[in-house]
Amino acid sequence: MINTELRKQGIVPVVTIQNVEDAVPLAAAIIEGGLNIIEVTFRSDVAYEAINEIHKAYPQMIILAGTILTIEQVDQAIEAGAQVLVSPGLNRKIVEYCLSKEIQIIPGCSSPSDLEQALECGLKIVKFFPAEANGGINAIKAMSAPYGGLQFMPTGGINEQNLMDYLSFDKVIACGGSFMCTSQMIQNKDWMKITEQTKNAIKKVLNFEFAHLGVNLIDKDLISSINQFKSLLSTEIIRETSKSTFVDFIEIMHDSNFGKCGHIGIATSDIDRAIYYLSKQNFSFDLESITYDEKKNKKFIYINEEMNGFKIHLIKK
Repeated sequence: MINTELRKQGIVPVVTIQNVEDAVPLAAAIIEGGLNIIEVTFRSDVAYEAINEIHKAYPQMIILAGTILTIEQVDQAIEAGAQVLVSPGLNRKIVEYCLSKEIQIIPGCSSPSDLEQALECGLKIVKFFPAEANGGINAIKAMSAPYGGLQFMPTGGINEQNLMDYLSFDKVIACGGSFMCTSQMIQNKDWMKITEQTKNAIKKVLNFEFAHLGVNLIDKDLISSINQFKSLLSTEIIRETSKSTFVDFIEIMHDSNFGKCGHIGIATSDIDRAIYYLSKQNFSFDLESITYDEKKNKKFIYINEEMNGFKIHLIKK
């Protein structure tokens, strides 16, 4: 369940809380921005209290406890309400203790030797830390090749500019970062800015782009419609499918399809993430319209709601 949530949400705000009274308003700002997950690091004396306050105020929020360095911190974090523990390195003693207690831990790994230890412990997710300093996404791609069963949560140097470099790789389950809720923002109690930055981060995750415009064939004269669009767009780019003809980015439907006027194709980096976030905005989806790629990942789905005579469908980039 938590692994599924990590993948759907895609980003984990990593915070260090110095004043316990900041914990609940910080969590509220992140939730208002659209995320339902937070990593509170044990880099301050109030980490236990901060996790506990967030857990009591928002029991639905997924709380990760970060910078776990001792078994004592393991027990404190779980008692406070954390569901997942995160450590900067792979300490076998701590990992084995967590596994014996059926506690999920995501240890930091930065080398093939670390990854082999993680696999030997039976772990499925590791933290790649510090991500940018250790070679970034190219290092993850190179190291992950022999270890197909592992997924990565890179943290360290992740920002708005490189976020999608990581998330576009299918072995990255989520990214940890503090760019949407920096220590300065927390210190200034700038909750509105944190909400705004969180919303912007989600926009980056969804990575929406216009793909094509589908128009229904009204006059039934397909050849005439094709020639009109070719002339308009000054193009000879034509692609045929069983149901439509593409003239560049215009898709002429051979028969009336979804939508009174047609449909709009929107490309996104991950269909599951798009469904997750749009569902929270009360959009619903035509589950019968889903198609999958060769890896069984969703690559296409229609939104049920019609907008100004157009249906919307999402396409995986």
